[in-house]
Amino acid sequence: MPRVLVRAFALTLATLSVLAPALSGPAQAQTQAQADHALAWKTGREAEAIERRVEELLARMTLDEKIGQLNLTGRGDGFDPQWVATGRSGAVMNFIDPKEIRQLQDLVQTSRLKIPLIIGLDAIHGFATYFPQPIGQAATFDVRLIELAAYWTARETRAAGVNWTFAPMVDLTRDPRWGRVFEGAGEDVYLASVVAAARVRGYHHGGLATSVKHFVGYGEAEAGRDYNSVWIPVSKLLDRHVPAFQAAIRAGAFTAMTSLSAMNGLPATADRTLLTGLLKGRLGFRGFVVSDFASIEELIHHGVAADGAEAARKALIAGVDMDMFSGLFIRHLADEVRAERVPVAAIDEAVRRILRVKFHMGLFEAPPVDPAATAGQIITPPAQAAALEVAREAMVLLKNDGDILPIRPEIRSIAVVGALGMSDDDWQYGDNVGLPRIRRPTVQAELARQLGPNVRITADPAVTTICGTEFTDREATLKMAREADLIVAVLGEECEFMGESASRTRLDLPGVQGRLLDELVATGKPVVLVLKTARPLVLTDIAARVPAIIQSFHLGSQGRVAIGEVLTGRVNPSGKLPMSMPRSVGQIPVYYDHLPTGRPYRRGERYESSFVDERNDPLFPFGFGLSYTRFSLDQLALDSARVPLDGTISGSVRLSNLGARDGREVVQVYMRQRVASRSRPVRQLQAFEKVTVGAGANQTVRFSVPVEALAFHDDQGRRHLEPGLYDIFVGTDSRAELTATVTVMGR
Repeated sequence: MPRVLVRAFALTLATLSVLAPALSGPAQAQTQAQADHALAWKTGREAEAIERRVEELLARMTLDEKIGQLNLTGRGDGFDPQWVATGRSGAVMNFIDPKEIRQLQDLVQTSRLKIPLIIGLDAIHGFATYFPQPIGQAATFDVRLIELAAYWTARETRAAGVNWTFAPMVDLTRDPRWGRVFEGAGEDVYLASVVAAARVRGYHHGGLATSVKHFVGYGEAEAGRDYNSVWIPVSKLLDRHVPAFQAAIRAGAFTAMTSLSAMNGLPATADRTLLTGLLKGRLGFRGFVVSDFASIEELIHHGVAADGAEAARKALIAGVDMDMFSGLFIRHLADEVRAERVPVAAIDEAVRRILRVKFHMGLFEAPPVDPAATAGQIITPPAQAAALEVAREAMVLLKNDGDILPIRPEIRSIAVVGALGMSDDDWQYGDNVGLPRIRRPTVQAELARQLGPNVRITADPAVTTICGTEFTDREATLKMAREADLIVAVLGEECEFMGESASRTRLDLPGVQGRLLDELVATGKPVVLVLKTARPLVLTDIAARVPAIIQSFHLGSQGRVAIGEVLTGRVNPSGKLPMSMPRSVGQIPVYYDHLPTGRPYRRGERYESSFVDERNDPLFPFGFGLSYTRFSLDQLALDSARVPLDGTISGSVRLSNLGARDGREVVQVYMRQRVASRSRPVRQLQAFEKVTVGAGANQTVRFSVPVEALAFHDDQGRRHLEPGLYDIFVGTDSRAELTATVTVMGR
């Protein structure tokens, strides 16, 4: 949870009414039945009883049955259902049809030991109802909404019989060239940790076990090229990349997935120091570790294994408990045991972890899925209401010169341009074939509905597909645009330009969309740009010419409705950037919590840390986002200017709404250790709170940060918490200028 708290919030079974306020009658009963699936690690006598059951079951298993538990297979041409019937598969993935899942669960009952399957799926930001991409959820800076999105995703996924998701992805990244940016929470350690914990809680409350990924450092791939190697010193690893994993583990994550990359020359899937020493040892992770897709076999390509047998052996010994799709565990581990290259104890420990998770998930007692009941539990009104609520707050207003937005009453005609504005669907992580799809009105239709018949809305896709690579009839598009009072251009990334293995060297609008925007601006008509992207783009030239820009990422099933509401002013935008937007690709990586240098930038001196052809700072910084009203912060006051090492830094600040609209603002608290035993970041986010303030009103916001949160690590992995002066910066983005100083006293 954020360390700035104005109102207490706890997600428990008792607060189900907060999650689904619209439910009543039969739907309420349905919600309670689903709530019975809520997952959590058992404690006390329940946990002790589970350990006894694990050992009893383990003692009855043959070597082949043990290795079968380590084998994750899935839907596809090569899948053999008899693997389930004979106990040769402990988990499956990519099944979404509840009828097929029920067949698999029935097959389990024909096996000798009847050990239930874990059934996995990439339910990253939705199942049938889609929510904003995770980076868009992070842009809400609202923990309740992030948790809510995971909860409803889990509710729907579990209704189909799936009980495990390969999420949350908590990889920290500062490189928007990487195509998987959208799966995480951006560049900041604290925000990533808060989001990780919230998503785990939400998924588990909805009945879906989590797999926090990718352990560890995957988001720092060189040049932003997916699967590329990473080089991370121990201090950076522990201070920047591990905290979000630690937060997910503390929130109760059941499983963890390995990184596909090699860190410091050793692939994560074969790195015992990482998986056994750090993850299972230092972090105390008690669930099981699953490889990423075929990453055990990829050890051969990495050059650390000569063949499949060596790859299987190295992965198991390193601490991988379950093999996803390479098939090497099932093919080689029995022979490796017989050859005494793999001890039985190593097999037993992996099986023990998997069985432990299955017992704690309650799979041995859970009834099989009822396919007839699934349809009534997906795309429900409460899920749709939640998707709309999250989408409304995920949009970031980057620019609004002359208050061009919301759309003014005098506007009588609007041209909506761009294939993404004409689409009645929105991008989702994976196409769950066979599920019903929500087809919501287009942006054009939403504007027409919300503005009424007195405003003429025309629309033209301008490009042949949502990929944006080819024009249709450019002259017809421009003619329509010239005849309108206002142009709303809905442009962005789709198709091969985003997602896994979609790294980019350029961060402009893909295809011909950049040229299209140039020509729309050249009409002389005011242009509002709505961006639907999976990452920050370079908008330097665009921002110089376009008066209003909204960064929406991809908003999910209710995205077009939310876009219409923000454009028309029914909703006041309140999203904040979870990742800095660069001025140029050449700046990358650009992030706010960088280390100081011996020759800092001083505006024009020759020998300083700067570019000769670009500014140092990003175009739009982390935490930035405008509103249709104006906020100010003042009266920063600390409860005490001197705090002990085991104490808490606390204080308050006044947030005032100076405009004529109610609005929401994110109060952000950053801190810096002024002098330390090693160079420390210029500032780091330590707390935030999203606050609603009425027009003309103000509110006192309190913050509280435990001093222990200011600790850091050295390159031997030792933790340091030092006395001294700490600067506090409070503001509404990472440039926060309201300051105070606190002295942390030694023991």
